[in-house]
Amino acid sequence: MSRVRLGMVGGGQGAFIGGVHRIASRIDDRFELVAGALSSTPEKAKASGEALGLDPERSYTDYEEMAKAEASRPDGIEAVSIVTPNHMHAGPAIAFLEAGIHVICDKPLTTSMEEAERIAKAVDASSAKFILTHNYTGYPLMRQARQMIERGDLGKIRVIQAEYAQDWMAEEPDADNKQAAWRTDPKKSGGGGAIGDIGTHALNLATFVSGLKPEALLADLDAFVTGRQLDDNAHVLLRMSGGAKAMLWASQVAMGCENGLTLRIYGDKAGIEWAQENPNRMTFTKFGEPKQIITRGGAGLGGGAGDWTRIPPGHPEGYLEGFANVYTDAADLIQGKADGALLPGIEAGLEGMWFIEACIESSKAGGTWVKR
Repeated sequence: MSRVRLGMVGGGQGAFIGGVHRIASRIDDRFELVAGALSSTPEKAKASGEALGLDPERSYTDYEEMAKAEASRPDGIEAVSIVTPNHMHAGPAIAFLEAGIHVICDKPLTTSMEEAERIAKAVDASSAKFILTHNYTGYPLMRQARQMIERGDLGKIRVIQAEYAQDWMAEEPDADNKQAAWRTDPKKSGGGGAIGDIGTHALNLATFVSGLKPEALLADLDAFVTGRQLDDNAHVLLRMSGGAKAMLWASQVAMGCENGLTLRIYGDKAGIEWAQENPNRMTFTKFGEPKQIITRGGAGLGGGAGDWTRIPPGHPEGYLEGFANVYTDAADLIQGKADGALLPGIEAGLEGMWFIEACIESSKAGGTWVKR
C-alpha cells in the first residue's frame, strides 16, 4: 500500500501537537512526512527540518513558497497538516487548497467566522479534501456509541451532558510557557479561550455521537485568573435538534482535573456514559436493567468495532490511537478507498466557530439565548 506524501506547517521544535500529528500519521504506516514549513523563524525551521530528517530543499520557511513548490513537483506532497496556532490556520489552508493539496487542519477552524467562511469558499472551489482533526471522534467506543444511537438502542435522545475539565491553566502561566501563551492571546487564539481550545472538542464529540446539532445556546463565560483576556471557564446550555437539551462545561481552572473529557447521553430507552481518561470502557444502561460494561473491541460488539482497534481487548488504546484513526480515515479518503463519513470536515469547523462566537455574544449580553 502506497503512503500518502505529507507536508506539515508548524509543529517544529517545542510544539506538542506537531509531534502528536506526526506519530498519529505513522501508526498505521499510511503517511510519510517529506516536506515542511515547521516554523516562521528560519533558524528554527531549518533546525526542525534537520531533526526530522527532511531534505533541506523541502524544508521551507514560508507556507506560500511551500505550496507553490510542492504543487509543481512530480513527487510533491499530496496532503498537508496544519498544526499552527489558530490565527495561522486560514492562510495556509487556503493556499494549499488552491494548490490542489489536501488539507488536514488542527481545530478550531480559525479565529473568526469571517476567516472560517473564507476557508469554506476555498474548500468549495478546490478539488482537494479538507479534514479537521477533532481527534476524539476516532476513539473506538465513541464510534461504537454513534452506531448504537443510529440504530435506536437509546431511543429518542433527551439529554446530553458534555464536559471537558482541565487544571493546567489555573494560574497565570510563565512567560516561557509556549502552549499557554498563544492560547491566552486574543490575537493568536481568537475570541475564545477554553471554549475554543476544549469546548469545541466537547461540542463536536456530543454532536458526532448523538447525530444532533445545536440550534441555540445560552452561555456564562468567566476568566477567573486575574488579568486573563479570554475565558478559562464556561457553562453552556444548548437546545439541540430533535428537542434534546444539552449542558456543556469547559474549564481549564478545575483543580485536580487533567484531561477530563466526559460524555453522557440519555434517551427514552437507555443511556451511555464514557470518560476519555478511561477510554476503553463505556457503560450502557437500559431503563430498569443492570448496567452493562462495554469494552473497546470487546465481545458482542460486531459492526465496525474491529476496524477501529489494533490490539486485543484488555490491551489499552487511547489518545494516539484515536488520533491515528482520524489519519487513517483521511488516507483512505485521499486515496479514494472510502467516503470519509466519520471524518470531521468544514461543516464541523463552521459549527465550532458558531459555537465560540455565540457563547461570547450570549455571555456579554448577560446570558441570553442565541439562535443558530
